[in-house]
Amino acid sequence: MCDTAVRVLPGRVLFAKNSDRDPNEGQLLAWHPAADHEAGRPLRCTHVRIPQAAHTHAVLISRPFWMWGAEMGANEHGLVIGNEAVFTRQPLADTGLTGMDLVRLALERTATAQEAVGLIASFLTEPGQGGGCGHEDRSFSYHNSFLIADPAGAHVLETAGKEWASERVEGARSISNGLTIEPFASQHRDWIRTKAARAADRRACTEASAARAQEPGDLMALLRDHEEHGIGPVYHRLNGALGAPCVHAGGQVVNSQTTSSWVAELTREGARHWVTGTAAPCTSLFKPVRVDDPLDLGPEPTDQDDCDSLWWRHERLHRAVMRDPARLAPLFREERDATEAAWLARPPEPKDAFAEGDRLLRAWTERVAAAAPADRRPGWVRRYWAERARRAAPAGG
Repeated sequence: MCDTAVRVLPGRVLFAKNSDRDPNEGQLLAWHPAADHEAGRPLRCTHVRIPQAAHTHAVLISRPFWMWGAEMGANEHGLVIGNEAVFTRQPLADTGLTGMDLVRLALERTATAQEAVGLIASFLTEPGQGGGCGHEDRSFSYHNSFLIADPAGAHVLETAGKEWASERVEGARSISNGLTIEPFASQHRDWIRTKAARAADRRACTEASAARAQEPGDLMALLRDHEEHGIGPVYHRLNGALGAPCVHAGGQVVNSQTTSSWVAELTREGARHWVTGTAAPCTSLFKPVRVDDPLDLGPEPTDQDDCDSLWWRHERLHRAVMRDPARLAPLFREERDATEAAWLARPPEPKDAFAEGDRLLRAWTERVAAAAPADRRPGWVRRYWAERARRAAPAGG
């Protein structure tokens, strides 16, 4: 599950997205420079091959480690895109382009939000969307919606198989795993799966927060929001903490975990981007990045705890804090918020921000570990996470 929100303001556009995936599904930041190609040469996406374009734009994307496509990303022209799973009554194709593939293709091949809508819509016909999109369950599949923004505005694009609808955003808008454009939504929505995903609950929260947003920091707070606005998540037996945008896994039927987050401010003078590169924005630090400034962030994460990649190093903090967030999050939250406020006012060089972020992550992890937290989550949540820890343990570890 995911949440993506946008606020269109005079002269600028604010964008935010949480990528919600399986808890052990490491997600990484990847920079790809602009490039010329032999047009028509086969390009391998996640499940299928399509003809390559003659030219691709420079992009920065956040992608699950095993996918070609991206959960969210930006290109050199100030275009940003996030996608969401949506559940429809249209049949699911055994193979095709995933929603994540469509995000990356649009970023690489288009320069504006309107162009991106047209490109994604054209791919719905040939080769079409489809194929497994889950990590723990590779057969898990869905259709997709997209929130697409550039400095001039934003568009929502919703799909059901080869069918689609789009609309231009006025003011604030969010998408949260449910079709919203009428009458398209009523014609195609799978009501049961949409309700299980708590799409309406999260959208009500994110759209209300987006309507109040004036600065990028407001959208960081939006992505960190827990149900009932508490310090920690509120768990439900069916679907864990899926009722608010900062999603935490732990349900007995439906599960999802926020595994990376992104905030952008788009203007005609340029774009500013902040990313976590880590799971759980409530325990993460948003760091500035640039599409044209590739960083060496160390080893790429997988689904195994490698003790070394940024994503898994942060998991030590995240998973410890979630044992008792009301007591443990205050141990570092004030320092984190002050750091972000300073960076929002005067953004440091991305390389310096990530270095400082690493130093803070080590300090916060040691501070939380020293508190020797007891696990105060419900028993079914504790069992769920114990199993994810077992699966993530390196062979022979």
